[in-house]
Amino acid sequence: MRLTVLGCAGSFPGPESACSAYLVEADGFRLLLDFGTGSLSALQRYAGLHAVDAVLLSHLHGDHILDAVSYVVVRRYAPDGPHEPLPLYAPAGAAQRLAGAYSADAEIESVEDVYDFRTLSEGNFGIGPFTVTLARVNHPVETYGIRLEHEGRVLCYSADTAPCDALVRLADGADVFLCEASYLDGPQNPPGLHLTGREAGEAAQQAGVGRLLLTHLVDAWGSEAQTVAAAAAVYGGPLEVVRPGARYDI
Repeated sequence: MRLTVLGCAGSFPGPESACSAYLVEADGFRLLLDFGTGSLSALQRYAGLHAVDAVLLSHLHGDHILDAVSYVVVRRYAPDGPHEPLPLYAPAGAAQRLAGAYSADAEIESVEDVYDFRTLSEGNFGIGPFTVTLARVNHPVETYGIRLEHEGRVLCYSADTAPCDALVRLADGADVFLCEASYLDGPQNPPGLHLTGREAGEAAQQAGVGRLLLTHLVDAWGSEAQTVAAAAAVYGGPLEVVRPGARYDI
């Protein structure tokens, strides 16, 4: 598997990055995990405008889905279009959510000509060459942590979550753990929303992952150096903060 980071900013685009979007490739198949604000630009820069065979949205918050709205124009109105509907896996209500963002009258102008919607639930299934395992994690809306397996290698993506046992179980033994770390430790953090660097490191250590990739940092709210130090204090393996355009062979 190869992971390419298209966007990694948390909650809103940062000065150097779009919001969450991660392209995972294997056997010529390209799966996009989340499609956050600004990431369509990065898709063109680091992969290609049509370098997507399927999309998997972890949850329906705007910072993880809104460029799927912009992508409607790409596929519907291309000179050689319209293109065939693209498989899009997401929590229930995704068709209405995206249509509502695209048009003031979602009942009249749906986006189901652009996306073939598949509703997510916990468990195992296949997408292209990947075995996918989903688990509900701790976030205010229906949100799934994602485990991808291919030829004995494992990538786990936390999505957005506060600490929970489900995340540790999902990441168990993963070769690479792509994990959010939005907050610094402190009593002011909203409960049940996001992880700190320390909490991401603790989950990685408990799960025994091979490598920790920190993502979804919010520049305006924290400190990258403090986040890394907090994670490194509790996780004994290699770790780093991801950057747009970074590629990892798994």
